[in-house]
Amino acid sequence: MIRLGVLPALLAMAACGPVTLAQAERQCLARAYDASGPHGSVGVGVGGDGKAKAKVSLGISSDYLMGRDPSAVYDQCVFQKSGQMPSQPLYARTDWKG
Repeated sequence: MIRLGVLPALLAMAACGPVTLAQAERQCLARAYDASGPHGSVGVGVGGDGKAKAKVSLGISSDYLMGRDPSAVYDQCVFQKSGQMPSQPLYARTDWKG
């Protein structure tokens, strides 16, 4: 019989297991993109009260700050998540926009 306190631990361990190669590649594409440079957005508008509103968002990853190659980040991430190397290099992917 499984005790109630053990069940959450078992579920947490199951979530840490390897994912499929395709899932890992999709998840790691974003990390490689973040490693390619700082990314952000700017938004400007007028609120319902007639006042100007502005929003600025900037993201810089530690991989970028350490000067890591996005392709190396991608390869390592995919391997860590799936236990396999990517099916194709990052720079050969048609959806890579780094």
